[in-house]
Amino acid sequence: MTRTPKVCFDRVLPRDLMRFQTTVPDRPGQARGLSPIGKTWINGSTLHVRFMGGTAQQKKKVQEQAAWWTAHANLQFVFDDAPAAEIRISFDDNDGAWSYIGTDAKSIPVNEPTMNLGFLDGGTAAHEFGHAIGLAHEHQNPAGGIQWNEQAVIRAMAGPPNYWNESQTRHNILRKYAANQVNGTDFDPKSVMLYFFPAEWTVNGVATSRNEVLSELDKQFIAGAKMYPRAKPGVTGEVTELKVNARRRTAASIGKFGEEDVFRFRVTQPGRYIVDTRGPTDVYMKLFGPDSPTALIAEDDDSGLGSNARIATDLVEGDYFVQVRHWNRASGVGDYTVSVRKAR
Repeated sequence: MTRTPKVCFDRVLPRDLMRFQTTVPDRPGQARGLSPIGKTWINGSTLHVRFMGGTAQQKKKVQEQAAWWTAHANLQFVFDDAPAAEIRISFDDNDGAWSYIGTDAKSIPVNEPTMNLGFLDGGTAAHEFGHAIGLAHEHQNPAGGIQWNEQAVIRAMAGPPNYWNESQTRHNILRKYAANQVNGTDFDPKSVMLYFFPAEWTVNGVATSRNEVLSELDKQFIAGAKMYPRAKPGVTGEVTELKVNARRRTAASIGKFGEEDVFRFRVTQPGRYIVDTRGPTDVYMKLFGPDSPTALIAEDDDSGLGSNARIATDLVEGDYFVQVRHWNRASGVGDYTVSVRKAR
């Protein structure tokens, strides 16, 4: 009899259960991998990590596997046990392995964990840190080819060590993301974000492999245009100030491949604000804040005029950061303008 595999589960915020998902049109030549839209940290971020328990051996293993990602992604992890750390790890062996995905962790109270490592088999820590920086389960890739024997999976997951009900199994294993909910298309059978599943869980008798390390495609995707390329860091480079309701739009330019422009503006009166770009260049824009360059509020590709980006959202008092790049980081350049205004 095949031993039921240990499987982690996604922690989702209540709003994600019902909300309309942001969409990004498919582009030719998109990298492999899978990341839910709207959950990545700003490129170049330093993320602090706090251990909420754990042995010295467990902590060492976690730090080693977390470094697998930062060897390729333009991110840094600082294991300093900061009280307000973005990533907070517990080691409750009765609570399985799980993590909130990417910037969802910013919505969790600072006295609660954003990740649990109830077991550390193989590459489990690397898998959960993949979630923490915005990656989803590879088996839920809309382009995945796994042909599930649904009733067999539901029966197996109802027993030890998972004890999931049917809805949990459907959410964490059987459900696939819609194509417009994620960045990334092609299925990667060697991804560390893909768990091992036995042949009897599929109708065609095809099992998945035990992936204990990052695949070559994991490395390419996490360093790629949609994730964390080692280009100009998002908030550690030059920041251009934007004035709310300025008479003239601010002129800018993507002057070289992979460049990211970062702007900052201050909100003194709560309300609805509109940030948009104009011009002939197809750009991609993210908005972070308040008073934080890592707390993602929204992102957009083509909601403005033509191929321009536009974000309209309610903001409270504080400083906000706008990150703009060409959608085609590998070969895109061009001029654009950007502005922010308070809606009437």
